[in-house]
Amino acid sequence: MAPDGLLQVVAAENFWGSIASQLGGSRVHVTSVITSPATDPHGYEPTAADARAMAGAQMAILNGIGYDSWAQKLIDANPVHGRVVLDIGDLVGIKPGGNPHRWYSPSDVQQTIDAIIGNYNKLDPKNGGYFAQQKARFETSGLAHYRQLIATIKRKYHGVPVGASESIFAPLAQALGLRLVTPTTFLKAISEGTEPTASDKTTVDRQIADGQIRVWVFNSQNSTPDVKRITEAARKRGIPVTTITETLVPASASFQQWQSHQLGALAAALAQATGR
Repeated sequence: MAPDGLLQVVAAENFWGSIASQLGGSRVHVTSVITSPATDPHGYEPTAADARAMAGAQMAILNGIGYDSWAQKLIDANPVHGRVVLDIGDLVGIKPGGNPHRWYSPSDVQQTIDAIIGNYNKLDPKNGGYFAQQKARFETSGLAHYRQLIATIKRKYHGVPVGASESIFAPLAQALGLRLVTPTTFLKAISEGTEPTASDKTTVDRQIADGQIRVWVFNSQNSTPDVKRITEAARKRGIPVTTITETLVPASASFQQWQSHQLGALAAALAQATGR
């Protein structure tokens, strides 16, 4: 245990850190490395303070799947006997090269919750009852609105065709039962910062011009010239546009406040598009 008696946890990103903090309550101290919406987690350069935080961590939470390889390097550079490392990609079985945006998959979020609690119990078994209470409260109360919005969108808008600027939206679209028609190769290219093919750009342009999508969803933290152009074209065509972000916005929001706000905006866009 840390000198102050609290479990010391370091999360590579604040969306996982928010969940870990709420589950840990007063028995856990969580430090999130990436907290600014302006920071790109892919290309982050850790600071000396990050290295110190990781060196003192009894548990590290990283997204994995190539999303935050800097975090694994920090862990390797600061070996600690008995430290637990929770790699979300390994946990949910997504290999490098797969879609790394697992916090947009409600089922993967649930698996992560279960794993965090399991690790808290392993590291601090005497507080197992407290952690069980925290988990129950988070799942029944904390996530209630988030889960309600997911269920409502799935029920009302199942099968509605939508477009997206990048692969971050794909796990959520699948969970919501929306039909994401943007080419997978386009989604991946924008997400990874590479140039989409001319053929994929033509397909996306045609989907908007012909009204083949009912709503356009774009990641406002990764707005390339192509994405800006397509988003503008969607607006001009009268297709409702809604935004999502990579990390918590505002940075002070909880995971569920942030996600619920985005889901609410998406539901409003779908209602506007379909009249349902």
